[in-house]
Amino acid sequence: MTQDLMLKSASELSQLVVSRQVSARELLQEAIGRYEAFNPQVNAVTGHQIENAQQEASRADELTARGESRGPFHGLPVTIKEAYDWVGTPSTWGNPEWVANFPDLNSPSVDRLIDAGAIIWAKTNVPFMLGDWQSFNEIYGCTNNPWDLSRTPGGSSGGSAVSLATGMSAIEIGSDIGASIRNPAHYCGVFGHKPTMGLIPQTGHVAPGVEAAVDIAVMGPLARSATDLDQALSVLAGPDGLDAAGYRVELPQPTKQSLSDYRVGVVLDSPACATSSELIGHLQGTIDDLARLGVDVVEATPQIDQNEFFENYLLLLRAANGVSIGEQAFHNALPGHLGWERGERTYRNLVDHAAHMTHREWYELHQQREIYRRDWATFFEDFDLLLCPAAASTAFVHDHEGERPDRTIEVNGRQEPVVDQLFWAGWSCSVYLPSTVAPVGLINGLPAGLQIVAPHLHDRRSIHFASLLEAEIGGFIVPPGYERIES
Repeated sequence: MTQDLMLKSASELSQLVVSRQVSARELLQEAIGRYEAFNPQVNAVTGHQIENAQQEASRADELTARGESRGPFHGLPVTIKEAYDWVGTPSTWGNPEWVANFPDLNSPSVDRLIDAGAIIWAKTNVPFMLGDWQSFNEIYGCTNNPWDLSRTPGGSSGGSAVSLATGMSAIEIGSDIGASIRNPAHYCGVFGHKPTMGLIPQTGHVAPGVEAAVDIAVMGPLARSATDLDQALSVLAGPDGLDAAGYRVELPQPTKQSLSDYRVGVVLDSPACATSSELIGHLQGTIDDLARLGVDVVEATPQIDQNEFFENYLLLLRAANGVSIGEQAFHNALPGHLGWERGERTYRNLVDHAAHMTHREWYELHQQREIYRRDWATFFEDFDLLLCPAAASTAFVHDHEGERPDRTIEVNGRQEPVVDQLFWAGWSCSVYLPSTVAPVGLINGLPAGLQIVAPHLHDRRSIHFASLLEAEIGGFIVPPGYERIES
């Protein structure tokens, strides 16, 4: 079956526009047609500015006719995560209290996409306060995974991944503090890149009233190909504000040419997180394929106590999240904080304690993180990359009952806390390292992704490896039933 144009990679679409084989107006109309056909069932798009986008597409076509281009995404229809500030639309973060949060300025990431020629036409769904691996909230409802509507697409960039997987957008921008780019990419079968901390500015993606950067949080792209991730990184990376007066980004280029040039460490299981044996087996199959293709594969990981590392990450993560909770939530966290102080080590108490911890305790945790960062740097003296899972399983069935700390998912026939798989999120995120998730096939009809972790600021290395993997093993697969819009 032939597929609609909007399921091609952004780089392929760009070539079609530049060569005038297709117009920006035609691509936008196809993206809108896909939205009209598929959004009722997947609920990825939360709001749009279609008329403005149509005008911009016409301007793009006028430039094309004159042989001009605004940049690498010239004339391409694009959607963006709801939390990004985009003038004319609210940035609610799925929080009903923020429905009137209309920004006066675009996020730098939004402006950089526009300056690169993108035609931004819609926003995509998120969980409440971006705090879940499911994307549902009281304002916009629940987003469904196109591979199985009964399952989560991931979060918090869940709508982003679904928009890509269903061809509503050529590229997407998400954010990640706990696998919020990598988890949806894994669940929906697309590519996602979590950049080195600070590489892309957080400006225009912060809670109302927040001015300072949030620890661990990063902005980054999702796409249908690794090449598109690399192009998006070039567009999005770089300082803003006061730093832009003097700082510039010059990321190291990959020095390897082929898969056989790479030496990688591999860890597929951890005492800190029960991980699906089916997922481990599938990823091991991918690792075996890579070895047959010449990759030097070694079962190795940084010499770090993974349970201690995980607790360090969770406390720093929840301290970072704690800055944006309301006064009532902060007050409600006090009993849990006191429980943690008494030695009652539950996840809920950890979350509450992190919101109340002193700066002295935070700094001690940060000091330990710096030791971990040194340990990771030592590891990368011997290995080019680390390969590992992105989550504990494939996409799980929707579960909106109760609160996230109390929910479980089935792993190897047992009910395990859903938050335990934050280990695979924090394994690179806590220490500010870049990592790319690349789709590597299906398990029982659901996508699986491989997480590729690179050294500090070597973002292009993990993306390059993903592109080589994509060429040899395969990448994005269109979910069944989404190949074409029914005429």
